[in-house]
Amino acid sequence: MGINIKGEIERVNGKELSYIEFVDRYMEKNKPVVLTGLMDHWRAHTDWVTLHSQPNFQFFSTHFGASKVQKREEMLVSDFIARCLLEEASAVQCNNETCSSNGASVSIPYLKDWHFVKYPEYVAYETPRFFCDDWLNLYLDNFKIHIDSDTQQPNEEICCSDYRFVYIGVKGSWTPLHADVFRSYSWSSNVCGKKRWLFLDPSQLSGWNAHKMLVKLYLFPADGKLDSSAELEDTISINHNWFNAYNLSWVWNLLLRDYNEAKDYIEDIKDICDDFEGLCQRNLAANTGMNFYDFFTFMSYFTVANLVLLRYINRRYGSTTGSSSTIAQHLSMNLGCLRKTASEMKHVRALEGNHNCVVDIIKAFEDPRFSKLCMHVGRTYAMVHEQSHLVSDFESSTMSDLVDFSDSKSYTSQIYTPEDLIQFIDNVVAEEEPSVLRDT
Repeated sequence: MGINIKGEIERVNGKELSYIEFVDRYMEKNKPVVLTGLMDHWRAHTDWVTLHSQPNFQFFSTHFGASKVQKREEMLVSDFIARCLLEEASAVQCNNETCSSNGASVSIPYLKDWHFVKYPEYVAYETPRFFCDDWLNLYLDNFKIHIDSDTQQPNEEICCSDYRFVYIGVKGSWTPLHADVFRSYSWSSNVCGKKRWLFLDPSQLSGWNAHKMLVKLYLFPADGKLDSSAELEDTISINHNWFNAYNLSWVWNLLLRDYNEAKDYIEDIKDICDDFEGLCQRNLAANTGMNFYDFFTFMSYFTVANLVLLRYINRRYGSTTGSSSTIAQHLSMNLGCLRKTASEMKHVRALEGNHNCVVDIIKAFEDPRFSKLCMHVGRTYAMVHEQSHLVSDFESSTMSDLVDFSDSKSYTSQIYTPEDLIQFIDNVVAEEEPSVLRDT
């Protein structure tokens, strides 16, 4: 079969695009887009690039050289930069490798998945508001992804403490064909250099959709596509993986598929295994990055945070009129998505019979991590929807200001299973205005 060209990826001036337009035209339709004009003010655009528009390798080595990163083997950033400079000085490209002057074959250096946000005192860039509805990283800023210490992986702080990365690759380096982690959305920006992107739509297994990404462009690739990238020049790029109400179902579908595969692989030892389900969940966490318990814990905390914020906005500003109504609608849409996903989990009996409390609502309200999650989510939606007065409101509010469940029968709820989460949502929403919750 030949290549099936479906049309070019749109290029849009990001300064002239509203958030609602971005959602309606691209995110909700799962359509890729290139956005321009959004990174000129970034510090990275000045510090990371030389006067000749080349990567400023020396800047990284001087300021962040002690940072430990993963490649195929762990190394210091300073060691990686030294290899990049060596490539620039003496290497010649040959196929997928470089050949040194003595003919020996060495790999092209490529730094990927560097958690640069671990330097909070150095603000290299600002996430554009189009990509800020990022449930994954909002959660991981406050909680670990694994709730069971048995499922944590070696070097987890390096590998999966968040999903915001810097990539540095010399000309000729590349990322193999892959699907993004958790089947998440991904946004990528080139600080300098040039990449070639190849996308494979799931509907055409033998066709390719090629796109070349230039400096100062954002690429928002649609979830579900397989993609690879190759550096056409020495390149520095920033990438975030993220999911929200528009693609949460894809995360659950991936987990369910991988769980069934993991279960099938070891079905022959089921009768002699003391904790067969626990083994399946540990294998799922190792293979996919999280298991049912991790995912459901994330869903539960995010649900409670959305309910807290929705009740706060409704009581303080009213639910149907005023500037806060857009945020209330967004929170309601989130809750519809979370309830729907919990219903799908209930349908396949995920976590059925779980005897460990996933979230105790009272204890959550006393947990400073949950308090920070609520503040960050509220501030994010106020910023996304350009409600500056609400940004300062959320930043100055305490947890006691936000939480007013004293009159709610749901206040003492404990969440064990998806059925419990559904009931908690329904109980709280029933006390709000009718139709405050709409399914996505």
